[in-house]
Amino acid sequence: MYTWLAVGLGGFAGAILRYYISGWMQSRTSLFPLGTLSVNFTGCVLIGLIMYLSEYWGFFDSETRLFLTIGVLGSFTTMSTFSFETFKMLESGEFLLALLYTFGTISLCLLGVYVGKLIALSIWRT
Repeated sequence: MYTWLAVGLGGFAGAILRYYISGWMQSRTSLFPLGTLSVNFTGCVLIGLIMYLSEYWGFFDSETRLFLTIGVLGSFTTMSTFSFETFKMLESGEFLLALLYTFGTISLCLLGVYVGKLIALSIWRT
């Protein structure tokens, strides 16, 4: 029961963070879904950091890791929103923009996990 509560509270926190950060970033542009791209990249950096710190050095216990990854980051990142926004771009004939968004999202999110790993390695070595 404690695990469910931890994941649920993490989801609550992640959803609020997503709403705030995505909205703040999106207010800078209306053409490109910068808010979604920003939270997806940030979430990938954080999951890379958390998982590598946990797996290699036991930095987080299993309950904390579930709270942070499944709870907070699970509701913070937005793959379904990304898919819908890409589909709407394709539907409206914005093929190049959809391609740029898809390539940018996948590339930045993979880069984000790698950056998270590098940060974890840097923290551990200091």
